Order: sequence, then C-alpha cells, then structure tokens
Amino acid sequence: MGNLFGRKRRSRVTEQDRAVLQQRDKLRQYQKRLSLGLERERALARQLLRDGKKEKAKLLLKKKRYQEQLLDKTENQISNLERMVQDIEFTQIEMKVIEGLKIGNECLNKMHQVMSIEEVERIIGETQDAVEYQRQIDELLAGSLTEEDEDAILEELNAITQEQLELPEVPTEPLPETIPEVSPIKNRPKPELVAAS
Repeated sequence: MGNLFGRKRRSRVTEQDRAVLQQRDKLRQYQKRLSLGLERERALARQLLRDGKKEKAKLLLKKKRYQEQLLDKTENQISNLERMVQDIEFTQIEMKVIEGLKIGNECLNKMHQVMSIEEVERIIGETQDAVEYQRQIDELLAGSLTEEDEDAILEELNAITQEQLELPEVPTEPLPETIPEVSPIKNRPKPELVAAS
C-alpha cells in the first residue's frame, strides 16, 4: 500500500550496519552448528566407550575439544561485532551532537552580529539614565512639601482620627429590672378560617 503521505521512510540501518549484522548472524549460525555437533560427538564418544573403542573415543574427544575452542573464538568474534555496532551507533550520536553544536554556534554568531557589545552597553546606559531621571523626579515631588505642609497634614490626620473615635454618650439612667411578660401582639385572637362552600 504505500506510505500515508507518499514519502518513503528512510531506514536508520546503514550498509555498514547491515554488513556487520549479517556477519554476526552467520557467526551465530556457525556457533549453533558447532554446539549441535558437540552434543552428537559427546554421545558418540559415550557409545564408543561402551563398545570398548577407547582410542576412537579419545580421538573424538580431541576433535570435540578443538571445536569447543572454535566455539569460544566464535563467541569472542560475536562480542567484538556487537561492540563494533555499539561503537558505530555511539559515533553516529556524537556526529549528530556535533552537528547540533555547529548549528547552535552559527545561530549565536548571527545573533552576536545583530546585537554587538557596544549596542548592549548603550541600551544599559540609556536604561540607567532613565532610572536616574525618574529618581530625580520622585525626589522633586517628595521634597516639594515644606515643614508647615507636613504639620498641616499631620493635624488633619489627627482630626480625622478623632472624628472616628467620637462615640455617642452612654446613658446614665438605670435599666428597668423586670421585663413585661405579655406582649400585645402575642395575645391577639387568630382570625378564623372560612371554609369555601
């Protein structure tokens, strides 16, 4: 069927990777054949010993021993190939990182061309000048009040505070000691309900 958007998907496996993996697979197949052969030769050596053919069994065990050494060498070769694949993958990652650093460095250089150190120093200087100017304005506004004005402001503040603190006088007459028990509202007769006929 084709890809969804018509683009071919690039394989991440390179020709080098494919060659290394094929070699590893061949070595694994060879290793499997040797392992099966070793089992057969061991069983055959047991049979020869039961039949009394000790020399043939010994020769067969020598052959088996040689094949075991080949099996060990094959295992080492497979380990070397797998390490090589990992090294290749790591090198590819390193190359991508270096490429990313290169692109980032180019971007930084372009940004530095747009904004030079002199330009940054000029902007910082202008900002400091503007802050200093604003501080001077604030000082002028804060310092325009005289001591008399400050005293008048404090007097007005005290007057407002006193107005808020003035409370009505408390009555001096004693409160009545008894509370009337019957309320005229409670003793009123209830109107009767008239049933609809």
